[in-house]
Amino acid sequence: MTLGMGGTFPALVADGLRTERFTLLDVGCSGGIEQQWRVFEPRLRALGIDASEAECRRLAACEANPDIEYLAAFVGRRADKIVDLSAGPAAPLIMRMRDRLSFMRTREIREARLKGASAEEQFRNNAWEMTGLADPAKPVVVPGLLAARGLTDVDYLKIDIDGVDYEILRSFDGRFEPLGLLAVQLEVNFIGSGATDEHTFHNTDRFMRRQGFDLFRLDVRTYSTRALPSRYVWPTPAETLSGRPFQGEAYYARDILGPKGAEWAKQLSAEKLAKLVAVFSAWENPDAAAELLLGLRNRLSTVFDVDAGLDLLAAQTQVGVKRPLSYREYMAKFEADSPDFYRPEGDIPMRERWKAAWNGFWKPRLQR
Repeated sequence: MTLGMGGTFPALVADGLRTERFTLLDVGCSGGIEQQWRVFEPRLRALGIDASEAECRRLAACEANPDIEYLAAFVGRRADKIVDLSAGPAAPLIMRMRDRLSFMRTREIREARLKGASAEEQFRNNAWEMTGLADPAKPVVVPGLLAARGLTDVDYLKIDIDGVDYEILRSFDGRFEPLGLLAVQLEVNFIGSGATDEHTFHNTDRFMRRQGFDLFRLDVRTYSTRALPSRYVWPTPAETLSGRPFQGEAYYARDILGPKGAEWAKQLSAEKLAKLVAVFSAWENPDAAAELLLGLRNRLSTVFDVDAGLDLLAAQTQVGVKRPLSYREYMAKFEADSPDFYRPEGDIPMRERWKAAWNGFWKPRLQR
């Protein structure tokens, strides 16, 4: 499903906004704001922060939205602490581990060419440290930066800097609710020693749950070692088709219909709730979005047509179907225990395996 285009559920929500914006904070914004959030324009407001001055200049030159700003800066928990780059561009644990992986061997093979390549090509090869960087002696503390810019209401937070992500996340301890944050997207690591201050998935998950957020989606990226490289997933050296879980993306949000969410939901406007539903759809979680539509129908109906929204979510669920069923038809089919909800008995043909992988994993990402 192509997000950011007419005829999608996020577009339905965006069209219904009258008084609020969709405000996004992107820490590690190389490559630009994800296209799926452009559906909220002209009500999209965003601040992107990245350590690469070259990338921030490029993004600013291409940006047509006056409400989107790109800031070249390192980030940390203290503004008076110089960022130490002597150990490498990423966290020490990541640096030690990534040197064993096949994508780093490709980087070594390409190193001479990359030094003279454009910043865009360096980013394509995950060599952002080769681009012109911001001053490491002037890091910014993101919550303080938001306050200085008067950004007191933020809908979406993304952190992905291949380094002190967890340290930056902890600078938001106790601040999610005052900011009105709906959802958080985080790069996580599946390696670690067990230390409580390490940038690992288990520490990130504990922190987020202490803030009252639940995990709604988890993408796992595998990386092969240089001892026996696997084929790359993308046209650039990064994750591979096989290998050990190394990094991934974790998507957290408030569970409004859960045991702790009802009181918090009372504090939110109908438009704020509608934006959360749109986020679930953008995350390819149409079931979570539909659950909110049913549970908060009266409030959400002041923003958009809930029945039309349910039909769009049902269509999103029916990946690859040319004439998707309406929500009512789809649910009636499920209640009838239709065989269409099951795989036929017997071994799964290889063609069916590839089709399922394409529809469930590759197709949504390529369409973004």
